[in-house]
Amino acid sequence: MANKTQEDGGIHFPFPFTPYSIQKDFMAELYRVLDAGKIGIFESPTGTGKSLSLICGALSWLRDFEQKKHQEEARLLETGTVPLSDGKDQPPFLSSSCKETPDTLRPAGEPDWVTQFVQKKEERDLVDRLKEEQVRRKKREERLQQIRHNAQLKYAAKRMRREEEEMERLLHLSREMLAEGTGTEPLEQLVCGDEELVLAEYESDEEKGAARGVDEEEEEEDLEEEHVTKIYYCSRTHSQLAQFVHEVQRSPFGKDTRLVSLGSRQNLCINEDVKNLGSAQLINDRCMEMQRSKHEKSRAEDEKPKRRRQEHQAACPFYSYEQLQLLRDEVLVGVKDIEQLVSLGKEARACPYYGSRFAIPAAQLVVLPYQMLLHGATRQAAGIRLQGQVVVIDEAHNLIDTITGIYSAEVSGSQFCQAHSQLLQYMERYGKRLKAKNLMYIKQLLYLLEQFVTVLGGNIKQNPNTQSLSQTGTELKTINDFLFQSQIDNINLFKVRRYCEKSMVSRKLFGFTERYGTVLASSREQSRLAGFQHFLQSLQPALTETPVPHGDEGEARVPRSASPLMHIEGFLAALTTANQDGRVILNRQGSLSLSSLKFLLLNPAVHFAQVVKECRAVVIAGGTMQPVSDFREQLLACAGVEAERVVEFSCGHVIPPDNILPLVICSGPSSQQLEFTYQKRELPQMMDETGRILYNLCNVVPGGVVCFFPSYEYQRQVHAHWDKSGLLARLAVRKKIFQEPKRANQVEQVLLEYSRCIKCCGHAGGAVTGALLLSVVGGKMSEGINFSDDLGRCVVMVGMPYPNIKSPELQEKMAYLDQTLLLALCP
Repeated sequence: MANKTQEDGGIHFPFPFTPYSIQKDFMAELYRVLDAGKIGIFESPTGTGKSLSLICGALSWLRDFEQKKHQEEARLLETGTVPLSDGKDQPPFLSSSCKETPDTLRPAGEPDWVTQFVQKKEERDLVDRLKEEQVRRKKREERLQQIRHNAQLKYAAKRMRREEEEMERLLHLSREMLAEGTGTEPLEQLVCGDEELVLAEYESDEEKGAARGVDEEEEEEDLEEEHVTKIYYCSRTHSQLAQFVHEVQRSPFGKDTRLVSLGSRQNLCINEDVKNLGSAQLINDRCMEMQRSKHEKSRAEDEKPKRRRQEHQAACPFYSYEQLQLLRDEVLVGVKDIEQLVSLGKEARACPYYGSRFAIPAAQLVVLPYQMLLHGATRQAAGIRLQGQVVVIDEAHNLIDTITGIYSAEVSGSQFCQAHSQLLQYMERYGKRLKAKNLMYIKQLLYLLEQFVTVLGGNIKQNPNTQSLSQTGTELKTINDFLFQSQIDNINLFKVRRYCEKSMVSRKLFGFTERYGTVLASSREQSRLAGFQHFLQSLQPALTETPVPHGDEGEARVPRSASPLMHIEGFLAALTTANQDGRVILNRQGSLSLSSLKFLLLNPAVHFAQVVKECRAVVIAGGTMQPVSDFREQLLACAGVEAERVVEFSCGHVIPPDNILPLVICSGPSSQQLEFTYQKRELPQMMDETGRILYNLCNVVPGGVVCFFPSYEYQRQVHAHWDKSGLLARLAVRKKIFQEPKRANQVEQVLLEYSRCIKCCGHAGGAVTGALLLSVVGGKMSEGINFSDDLGRCVVMVGMPYPNIKSPELQEKMAYLDQTLLLALCP
């Protein structure tokens, strides 16, 4: 359908069709929120076109903002003067890279000529910066235009890459021939390959000073541009982000918007050797190690160090300046989702992860998952700068729980024991080759692990699977009380955390256990490492006993689990949280292996505060945002947001009442009352009655039926009971049964088969009239998936997903909120 331009209050909103009145109101209010730099809470039910309203409203504001900026720039460059602000309201022509706030106020009694001189200098500096920005912007636009209209550039770049690869291959062969011709082998002081496992000399930030040179960052700096004003759009699931990108492609802004889709290395990596590691943590560490190896190799060639490593880790073949420069520009040329970005990276033989990162500064719209925006360290690593930018958080009804989950961590007793054993063996093997500072930190880590096991009531030297604990139950501690009880209050956890990040000790430890879990270097090592191998195997019996589930043939290679120390690093980081903002839960079960330590974040606002502080405007949107008071009180007020800065917008549904039939069923066919409380929902008669209702619905409803359960555990229990009672077999006569998969990468496949089954049954006729999909509230299929037409003729909700009121975590959270909100109301 032809694009239509809607006007509201003098603002033009391009739209692919004639919008509903609530969409016009939504876009107009969104525009005002962004223009005034406020925090907006937008509620628009599913099916009301929320995504399109967000796209057209936000990008219309960005279009007008950029026009004003260019007009102001032209006026300034023509006159050479700029009205200086007081630091609160920056002129619209300043990009986030140009904005500066005065560090100090002018001293009182300063002579007029000094003030005028400083003012003139500031004006000249600003004009110079704007000229530089203008030059860079013109160069970028010219590059993108060339790529759009000149396909020969792509082919030339591909040909150049092939020539470089061929030359590299020939050079490698020549070096091998020369090495064979010399007849000399370098002396090996370590077993071949062990050198890469030894920790490099560690220097703290205070000791480094200006030791790091600029050479190794030159290429990255060349790829960097100024950060233009942009919109960061984030949502919870991969499918939601892909759906949003497709909406942008179909919108009137699809051809002219510079959009970048961001994802994790796990989703974007095209290096098969790295991707096959499976675990996200292992992929991240291996990738970073390869980048470090590249810089070490370049320094080694220039400086010829005294002690060369016997064998350099290979640098990633998909990371080079020319390749990333081409990919960056191709990303900005047209709107692409994650799958299209990966395909483009494979075609260009350039890393999509880094290519998309380098495209961030020049992008107008950046699409990314929750975790990448809300987790401070991840945000910084991805090169995301929020200063003066706009953030839109969609599907934000679970935003508080998401932030709490991101910054919470749980570690089992067996993981503590396994990490301690691995680290101890590592230190015994390489201790003489490690510097004093490395040994000091490793000993601190060993002590921490030992104390964590002790506080649970176990012994670090014994197998956790065979250790019975005398004391059981759940205990909650403040962070300080836990540190004192564990006797680790004298250790600087900030420095330990920094050491783990910089030294990558967990990655070295994983390489060590991977090598000596299967291959032993010599007979002398055998006796020392045999016990280590046996201990590790005893901790992980499930790895050899767990069968591959049906339908997982494509994932028969189970991803290797990361080193437990990688997981423990997250717990150590959590312990650096302020005492009042978190709790430590000591969960003691029958054995040490089943017991755990968990950090529970109580104040998510402490991590959200930086987002609202830096951003120009923040939009929190969702289908259902009630109760809005939770966002105002728990997230915004605690993050220091003034009440007058918060704007609320809510609209009704567009579906006529005649088109939907909501029913509340209180009893089943046998008159059994339905009560899905924690005490009664697992009773056999309750599950039987639920099955009878679902069976009767499947008999009369054509097409697809989607049934949601309150939790994965309850879905598993009900499914097992129905299977045993024969109900599943009776259901299968009318509907083919599908279950929500455990792995996120299987969701698309299950949905495709579910959809295909419904279409086939609709055409073929017969006893099977469609399909039944068993899902979970808050799971992978509860958001961002459109069960349109026959895919969702009936939606069944079994009970309500209320949390367990007896949960110690929930009780502590409630007590914290009661105290916090009481203090907020009675300062």
